[in-house]
Amino acid sequence: MNADLPLWPAGASTGVGSMPGVDAAEALRTAFGECPALPFLPELPARGPGADVIGRSAGLLAGLHVDLQPAGWRLVDRPGLEERRARSLLARDLDALEEHAEGYTGPLKLAAAGPWTLAATIELPRGGRALSDPGACRDLASALAEGLAAHLADVARRVPGAALLMQLDEPALTAVLRGRVPTPSGFRTLRAVHPPVALDALRSVVAACIDAAAVPVVHCCGDAVPIEVLLAAGVGGLSLDLTRLTAGEEEALGAAAEAGVGLLLGAVASLPESASDAPERSDAPVLSAPARTVEGVAGQVRALWRRLGLPAEHLRQVAVTPTCGLAGASPQYARAALALCREVAHRLAEES
Repeated sequence: MNADLPLWPAGASTGVGSMPGVDAAEALRTAFGECPALPFLPELPARGPGADVIGRSAGLLAGLHVDLQPAGWRLVDRPGLEERRARSLLARDLDALEEHAEGYTGPLKLAAAGPWTLAATIELPRGGRALSDPGACRDLASALAEGLAAHLADVARRVPGAALLMQLDEPALTAVLRGRVPTPSGFRTLRAVHPPVALDALRSVVAACIDAAAVPVVHCCGDAVPIEVLLAAGVGGLSLDLTRLTAGEEEALGAAAEAGVGLLLGAVASLPESASDAPERSDAPVLSAPARTVEGVAGQVRALWRRLGLPAEHLRQVAVTPTCGLAGASPQYARAALALCREVAHRLAEES
C-alpha cells in the first residue's frame, strides 16, 4: 500500500458494521449522516437469519450452498430457504444503498466474515465445523474470494463514485490459530491451524479484494490479535479494539502504522455502561463521562500514540470507530456512539 495515498480523509470515523433495528434505509441515513467521511453498509441482525454478518457472508459464497439448521449454518447440496433469504436481504440493502448514495464520491466500507471465522462457524454437511476439514477450509476461502469479487463489482456499479474498502470480520481468527474452537459437543477443541495455512487462505481473499479495486481491511476485536499474520496477508487496514490491545500488539501496531497501514481504532464503547441503559429503552442514557466524552476518548488515542512513539501527523491514518458492532444497543445509543466517534476524529485531526 502506498502511504502517500490515504484510505480516508483525515478526521474520518465509521461503524464496525452491525446496527440496531430492521429499517435498512434508516440505518443508511445514520451511517452516512454520522460518518460522512467514511460511511458504511450496515448489517441489521434484528431482521433474523441471513441478516447478520455470517448469514450475509454465507449467502455470498460462490458455488457453495448453505441452509440454517438448529446447530447453525450448514453446507448443503442446493440453496436452502435461509440462503435465498440472505441473498434477498442483501439485494434489498444494496438497492437502498444505491438510492441513498446516488452522487456520492468518497470511501465506502463494506463488510463480510473472513474465511477463518466462516470455517469456525459453518458446519459440514454431516455435522462438525468446516474448520475440522482442510479441504472444506480451502473451498470456503475460494468461494468467499469469488463471491466477494462479484459483490464488490456489483457495489462499484451501483455507487460508481465510491472508493471501496472491504472489511473482513475475523473475530475467530485467534481461536483458530490457538486451537480454541470447540467441537459441537463442547468437550474438546479443534486442532490449531498453522499460521502458514491460515495465511494462504487470508491471502487468497485479500488478493481477490485488491483485484476488485477494493482496499482489504481486517476487523478482529478479540484478544491477542495476530497482527503480523494479517500484515503478511497484504491487508491495507486493521480494525481493532483499542481498549484490549496488549503491549506486544501495540508494538506490531506501531510497525504497521509506520508502514502506512490504515488503522480503524475502536475507542468508543459499543454498548451502554450499565443495565439501566437497556437497548429496548428509547429514553436510555447515553455516553456518560469519563471515557465517553470527546476529551476522554481522544485522550485514550493520544495515550496509545505516545506509547507507540509515533508523530502526530500519523494520526491522519486513524479512523475512529466503536469497539465492536452496535446491534445490541438502542438506536439512540448507536447514533450517539457514532456521533462521538465523529467528534473525536475531528479533534484528533485538528491536533495532527
